[in-house]
Amino acid sequence: MPENKPSSIEELVLILDFGAQYTQLIARRVRECHVYCEIIPFDTPVTEITARAPKAIILSGGPSSVYDDGAPRCDQAIYDRGVPILGICYGTQLMAYQLGGKVTPGQEKEFGRTDLVVVDHSSLFAGLDRDLVCWMSHGDLVETPPPGFVTTARTAGTPVATMENRARKLFGVQFHPEVVHTPWGAEILRNFLYRECGLVGLWTAASFIDSAVREIRAQVGDGKVVCGVSGGIDSACVAALLHKAIGDQLTCIFVNHGLLRLNEAEKVRETFANHFKIKLVYVDAEDRFLARLAGVTDPETKRKIIGEEFVRVFEEHASQIEGARFLGQGTLYPDVIESGTKNAAVIKSHHNVGGLPEDMNLEVVEPVRWLFKDEVRAVAAELGLPEDMVWRQPFPGPGLAIRIVGEVTRERLDTLRHADDIVVQEIKRAGLYRELWMGFAILAPIRSVGVMGDQRTYDDTIVVRAITSQDAMTADWAKLPYEVLERISNRVINEVPGVNRVVYDISSKPPATMEWE
Repeated sequence: MPENKPSSIEELVLILDFGAQYTQLIARRVRECHVYCEIIPFDTPVTEITARAPKAIILSGGPSSVYDDGAPRCDQAIYDRGVPILGICYGTQLMAYQLGGKVTPGQEKEFGRTDLVVVDHSSLFAGLDRDLVCWMSHGDLVETPPPGFVTTARTAGTPVATMENRARKLFGVQFHPEVVHTPWGAEILRNFLYRECGLVGLWTAASFIDSAVREIRAQVGDGKVVCGVSGGIDSACVAALLHKAIGDQLTCIFVNHGLLRLNEAEKVRETFANHFKIKLVYVDAEDRFLARLAGVTDPETKRKIIGEEFVRVFEEHASQIEGARFLGQGTLYPDVIESGTKNAAVIKSHHNVGGLPEDMNLEVVEPVRWLFKDEVRAVAAELGLPEDMVWRQPFPGPGLAIRIVGEVTRERLDTLRHADDIVVQEIKRAGLYRELWMGFAILAPIRSVGVMGDQRTYDDTIVVRAITSQDAMTADWAKLPYEVLERISNRVINEVPGVNRVVYDISSKPPATMEWE
């Protein structure tokens, strides 16, 4: 199926992925500079890279040593194509190694906060002090730069913390400018992109919309598209983009799989009728999904079942729409990455990526596949979507099925819906809704003893999860005020039948994920 990559990007940066945990953050920071970028495998042929005419290339970090057997290496010819290149951590070590510098194992590995001193003029440090703080995470280090390179900064443990060949526009930084722990790291990337590569920042919500509309029209032609909508920002943004591109060729289908939040189905139908003016087919498939999920407890199996059943429902109803050949979906870049790429393990299959059946009869259209969540919000706002929809917190495609640990039943769904609604109400009441990436409830497979009205109880446990994030690739648990947690706990225990205990999840991502399943 087509990848729907933007084909008319004027300022393209390619990031060669050597397996670093921070590669996606590099992409995020480049996008924040209004420059479009993509992550590609480290061994992508140079001819393929050159054919895409990138304005710059970034070599990511990675866990390997350049001396490891089978260490990932890019084709050395990449340095001779006249394209500015920035190496980060392992990318810097590899550049030095391939071009004749000396890379050695560090006597003392550098991890964490490190003082850095700028020792030679470099446009990468334009506007910055000579004494800085950066974030290091490496074992090997560059002891001597390659011929033609100069050292521009050092630390106590790294003699070549940054290096560059100004004539060839080759740069290397041993630290990680993409992480927030390097407070001025964004300036390094911006200086590289703007000063050394001559970019001006053409990647905006408006430019993306223009490009996406052209791509949609080129892919769809005069065909009909059915688009799954849930009321979430991703599917709503896709629906609006598709409608802008192809108008009445679009029919939206809202499948109520019975795994939605409280009163969600009614809200979605009202929004599409009153705001979008887009054709909407409503399908009540709750019984069908719950029958397929009966007795299933494995989270991956649940995701696969929901993904397959979702598409089957679409196919059945799309078959009633003459000429429908395409399925619009709200797949995002983090979905693609977490579902497994060449250099990233499968974390969890997403119903609209890894969960699609192989024999699906509809060709997929995924116009926001290469966007991060905040970029989707910006595009949605540019398209004029309602503010409450633009800022609605993310909700997983498999719905409450993956917030119920264990078997999904009507009774358990009703319990979770009620508890989750209380959590959201209290977060909004405290004015914290926009500050959180997500705040929701989980029904844990734990029953515990309690006392209510002088009577012994043995009831369910609700877990509250509230997290902050910038891009969904990493997240931290939110430090909700005690009084908010207290109100949530009191209300859930008093208002939700069959619950006698509320606990708070204080796990970050990684090692945990956003959802529990």
